[in-house]
Amino acid sequence: MHLLSRRRVPLISLVSLLSLALALVRPVASYVSADGTVVIPGASSYNGLNLVPQMGWDNWNAFGCDVNETLVLRTAERMVRYGLRDLGYRYVVLDDCWSVGRNETGFLVENPKTFPHGMKYVADTIHSLGLKFGMYSSAGVFTCGRYPGSLGNEQKDADYFASVGADYLKYDNCFNQGQSGTAQISFNRYNVMSQALNRTGRPIVYSLCNWGDDNPYDWAYTISNSGRMSGDVYDSFNRPDSRCPCTEAIGCAWPGFHCSVMNILNKMASIQSRTMSGYFNDMDMLEVGNGGQSDNEYVVHFSMWAMNASPLLIGTNVLTLSPANLAIYSNPAVIALNQDPSATAAVRKWRYFVDPDETGEGEIALWTRSLNNTDQVVALLNAANTSMMMNATMNDIFLDPRTAGAYQAPPQLSETWDVYDLWANRMSNAEAGAIINGTAMNLTANTNSTLTRYNATATSYAQGLLNNDTALLGLKVGSIAPGGTWSAMIPRHSVGLYRLRQRESKVVRRKDEL
Repeated sequence: MHLLSRRRVPLISLVSLLSLALALVRPVASYVSADGTVVIPGASSYNGLNLVPQMGWDNWNAFGCDVNETLVLRTAERMVRYGLRDLGYRYVVLDDCWSVGRNETGFLVENPKTFPHGMKYVADTIHSLGLKFGMYSSAGVFTCGRYPGSLGNEQKDADYFASVGADYLKYDNCFNQGQSGTAQISFNRYNVMSQALNRTGRPIVYSLCNWGDDNPYDWAYTISNSGRMSGDVYDSFNRPDSRCPCTEAIGCAWPGFHCSVMNILNKMASIQSRTMSGYFNDMDMLEVGNGGQSDNEYVVHFSMWAMNASPLLIGTNVLTLSPANLAIYSNPAVIALNQDPSATAAVRKWRYFVDPDETGEGEIALWTRSLNNTDQVVALLNAANTSMMMNATMNDIFLDPRTAGAYQAPPQLSETWDVYDLWANRMSNAEAGAIINGTAMNLTANTNSTLTRYNATATSYAQGLLNNDTALLGLKVGSIAPGGTWSAMIPRHSVGLYRLRQRESKVVRRKDEL
């Protein structure tokens, strides 16, 4: 990762440069050098934004084009009331179908029937709730809903987004006039909007949604903050679909759409090294709550998106969330994995095809991830048709240091590791129901954590882990002795998700002699 991010800006007026410098002081201090380059110390992000994955809500999966001002603002209010904002779900993203065309000067115009108060009113109201506002367009002549796209109008549209107060742009791939087929062609097309957003002087997270076409994980990190690495998700755990023909990310000529959770997850295995601070491989929005999967399957979906540092965008109707689904979205111990400053993705250490279910698919796998504070995370994934006793050996967990260079046993193998189950403290349906009904205790800066709830606005996840906050650690369920194995019975279509912490040595050392 780059420890120093530098990007060229036009040699414009001193006032504009100073304004741009001030605008970029989020989340790290920046300055403009003598040659007009914006310097962002300590950032690997191309624009200093999104050093951990973005979180929020997007209307598309649940509503498609059936969206309006009332829905967006009521959802924002409910996200605050349910504690989702303070868990980190900050972006309220308005997807497609909000525009009716362009005015006489070429600027986009919102639909006056569905957004009667105008888009700036929507943004201002969302900002007043302590949230951020996201908008949508496509790098084509039309959006996917066949509304005006931004191809050829990038600067006008970027200026519009900035003028209404947008903090985020989801940028799709429909009707691209054939400007794809090689990485260079796609890079050039998406880079035009990247530069246009930069020129506005407003910090705007730039999220590419080009479905994995032309391998964005190989080039998009220099111009954007996240990039879709596969075709669109749909609410299925592992059903194969001919509209999603690829099972691997590398070499996929047409990613398609209607991709199951397991299809997208397994595509991450070969590209996990392309995840980095400031650029995340977007596995698409979360389907939790839309009704197509079991509770266990939704737990897998949420866990493995978090494990792989995918953006976490709620993709269901927040206004009708069930207690069980709110409990999944609200698990701070799992969110803390997603928001870990390491900004890394998980490694699939092994996979075996076994015991197929009714779809003809069945597999078990071990995924692991190293975290910023040296903790390790282990996911024992059972996508087979029956419950399985599954094992994670220390040799598998620490495969990479064990096989790096000339063999020397890594010190991790000789340590004892305490094991914490990250779903053991999942809030009950009764507690989640109380939050929905408005009868639960509100978390504040003084009471920012319980066993099952957390306020990341009051105390960051990184600081909470330093404080050993139980809400972020889950429940201690055992330990792994040096060179040992962790074993657990994992139900069908479920996952065992564990944080491993190195146990502090209790050896009493002899005092130095005088």
